[in-house]
Amino acid sequence: MMASLRGLPGTVWLLGVISLLNDAASEMVYPLLPLFLATTLGAGPRVIGLIEGLAEAASSLLKLVSGVISDRTRRAKPFVVWGYGVAGVARTLIAAATGWWFVLVCRLADRIGKGLRSSPRDALLGRAVSPQERGLAFGFHRAMDNAGAVLGPLAAAALLAAGLELRTVFWCAGVPALMVLVLSFRVRESAPPAAPVAPATRFNWHLREFPPRFRRYLLILGLFMLGNSSNLFLILRAREFGVPQAQVPLMWSLMSLVAALLLTPLSALSDRVGRRRLILSGWAIYAVLYLVLARGGWPTWTVWGVFVAYGVFIAATEGAEKALVADLVPPAQLGTAFGWYHLTLGVTLLPASLLFGVFWESVSPALAFGFGAGCAVAASLLLAFWLPDHDD
Repeated sequence: MMASLRGLPGTVWLLGVISLLNDAASEMVYPLLPLFLATTLGAGPRVIGLIEGLAEAASSLLKLVSGVISDRTRRAKPFVVWGYGVAGVARTLIAAATGWWFVLVCRLADRIGKGLRSSPRDALLGRAVSPQERGLAFGFHRAMDNAGAVLGPLAAAALLAAGLELRTVFWCAGVPALMVLVLSFRVRESAPPAAPVAPATRFNWHLREFPPRFRRYLLILGLFMLGNSSNLFLILRAREFGVPQAQVPLMWSLMSLVAALLLTPLSALSDRVGRRRLILSGWAIYAVLYLVLARGGWPTWTVWGVFVAYGVFIAATEGAEKALVADLVPPAQLGTAFGWYHLTLGVTLLPASLLFGVFWESVSPALAFGFGAGCAVAASLLLAFWLPDHDD
């Protein structure tokens, strides 16, 4: 495994380090955001669902646009630089919020930056390695991202333990964000695909130019994501089960540590046993965890176990899902394909988060988590039986 990692191109390593630092900055803010909204700004689950849903929907639309443009221009670096820069500034400015509407604006800008960079960056990764290394490369990148998600909450917890306020912690997140911007200028463009990028990259909404398996894959992912609302709801549920506020960043960090440790080996395993098998195992874990969270009255230690298992779910799915995208489309269409992938995930997050918030407040958290588990089961059945091994 270590020899394979050392053999990865420099582009993969640099993008991995950038993701580590960027996620460290992000996760100094993100796990504390629901607490900031609820205690400082007086916002409830519906507002959180609205903020996260709108932010991710805007981000995902831009991921498609940036993916199409990067394919047509064969340039990805400008999107990477601007994307990380905009996100870093907007995320830090949350510290100045006096109302939930300002947090919404900052989150929108943060996600716009993510929308600019994500698809071109993933296309860079997909083109930088051979098909036999895609699982390893995407898994390593996501592992570095989750390693940052370990460091970020730990730094936030240390700052809170030192007596700093939430707003001060958010301002401190600007330091790693600045480092990310500096490193992003060092990213090199990968060689353009040999095949000419022509009609396949025209912006359209019908997807007819993509293979049937890819279109089916997007539909299945959309169904799963309809029950996969913002992870901020996991934090709210943990607080309902009695997890102290000071332990929330530590719990989030533990989840990310599990994901960081397992993402590379599990994603590399998908290079050998197949992407679908690994994704199905991850979705099964997700369904079980949501059913556990649907039932109230669990002791605090059980919630810690849920977050650990959630890290396993992340490790089994994040790298394999992206590698499967790269498997299903030609190299010249990777930017556009990843744009559609991210659009599917983000657009469904808006109704997913809004539904989750409404179910939570109007009926019960049990219905909200039960709905998420049901979507995971249905998507798993479709992935197992409706996605053939070859195009029709």
